[in-house]
Amino acid sequence: MNKILSNPCAYISVHPDNPQKRGLAQAVDILNKGGLIAYPTESGYALGCLLDSKKGVEIIRFIRRLDDKHDFTLMCRDLSNLSEYAKVGNTQFRYLKSHLPGAYTFILPASREVPKRLQSPKRKNIGLRVTPNIVTNALLAYFDTPLITASLILPEEELPMTDGWSIQEELGHILDAVLDGGYSGFEPTTVIDFTEDEPVLLRQGQGEFLN
Repeated sequence: MNKILSNPCAYISVHPDNPQKRGLAQAVDILNKGGLIAYPTESGYALGCLLDSKKGVEIIRFIRRLDDKHDFTLMCRDLSNLSEYAKVGNTQFRYLKSHLPGAYTFILPASREVPKRLQSPKRKNIGLRVTPNIVTNALLAYFDTPLITASLILPEEELPMTDGWSIQEELGHILDAVLDGGYSGFEPTTVIDFTEDEPVLLRQGQGEFLN
């Protein structure tokens, strides 16, 4: 599958604690043009594109070998941004507020703002994250909308990729940019189903689960 933009994959290295605005602006420009990037999170690198990038979603599915039953995740800049894309009641909101930002993925009923092509055909749910990663939060500050995202786990692998240069070498032919924010951890997020009134643990990861 061909990449979205015709230019070579941009390798953008920024400081993990104080990311340079010039590098972030380059990544923002690529995303605004519909591009697909790899970027750091607290649980390995992830693939990301903007909500209107249909080709970006197709390439994520291609790289990860995902079928149409896969629930995509939205990487949000904060809790208020998350609340625009999920139906969040008072119980859920209080729980999320006490856990985010953090190493969690919450499965919630999708709001009308979420494109139907990102939802599981039957369940109408969406995964949502708010990462503590400084680089990604600085990037998200440039946008009103979240990033469509998926952990960068290659087929046949169990762990995500954790450094930008390896991603550039492996996937530079199909990505539009690698935003290298330094080494990231590899332990996955804790996944919690909050489509009902009580949280249900689906996967134990970094985040502590307290019901």
